[in-house]
Amino acid sequence: MHLRKFKKILLGSLFSVLPFAAFAEEIGSVDTVFKVFGPDHKIVVEAFDDPDVNNVTCYLSRAKTGGIKGGLGLAEDTSDAAISCQQVGPIELSDRIKNSPKKAHVVFQKRTSLIFKKLQVVRFYDPKRNALIYLTYSDKVIEGSPQNALSAVPIMPW
Repeated sequence: MHLRKFKKILLGSLFSVLPFAAFAEEIGSVDTVFKVFGPDHKIVVEAFDDPDVNNVTCYLSRAKTGGIKGGLGLAEDTSDAAISCQQVGPIELSDRIKNSPKKAHVVFQKRTSLIFKKLQVVRFYDPKRNALIYLTYSDKVIEGSPQNALSAVPIMPW
């Protein structure tokens, strides 16, 4: 019974990453550790637009493991990440967002290990302060990380 539940969780985590894989655009990167074999460890800066809210762009910096395993896509990246989101034009919120302010809406996911780990960005709406809050964190099928970063976008007239 437990094996069946584990398989469902594993398949769900694999397929949950697929729809979000193409949203990030790499802006640049810097090397942090030289590796003789394979690519260096680095910090990658990526940009993505909120898929549900027009005119909000988020910039995400994250650790990317190099070396032979990293070059082959077998290494597990650390949970280190930072985020900054900005309003880049007029924002109009959908009723789905307005009606579920306490619900975390996934706006971005990126696989950070071969199977089990992913970096996520979720959005909350704070109606009292008329702001969108973006939280980035890393999770695993079994155990995630408490490391996180936060960015708030006050919704302003354009």
